[in-house]
Amino acid sequence: MDILHLVDRLEELFNESKPIPLTHSVIVDEDRMLEIIDQMRISIPDEVKKAQQVLAQRDRVLAQAQEEANRTVKIAKEKGDEIISRDAIVDGAQTRAEQIVAQARADAEALRLEADEYIIEALAALEAELTRLLNQARNGIAKLNVERQRFVEAEPADPPEVEEEPQSTEEY
Repeated sequence: MDILHLVDRLEELFNESKPIPLTHSVIVDEDRMLEIIDQMRISIPDEVKKAQQVLAQRDRVLAQAQEEANRTVKIAKEKGDEIISRDAIVDGAQTRAEQIVAQARADAEALRLEADEYIIEALAALEAELTRLLNQARNGIAKLNVERQRFVEAEPADPPEVEEEPQSTEEY
């Protein structure tokens, strides 16, 4: 389940809660709240799995880039060997082969840097979202604890004694 959906459900639960008169407190359905929190705990590892999938995807892209670079280098060497066999074009061929190799390496490095940047951004966004959610949960818990403490302090320790009214002995 999407973590943002769970946050929306938690907010909805709060909005549906009954207010306590003359306070900023509300009565929350504890079972529903704990259920949503449990689902959040389950969902966060899913978000981490998504981040791991992004990392795996980056590794695949890097492997493909390396394979392409190796193929390009191999092709460049083969072409270079052919050209070397021709004495008149040896210098030009060597220069071109070096350019192809350098370009392939530059392309592979650029692709790797782009993949790393994408992963960093994705993980930073995930970290920010998890931090925001954690702060919201902590703030909610703290607020509920403060409100509960106020409620406990506001209740009298012993119930007031009720004086009984004397009954009249006269009959009508």
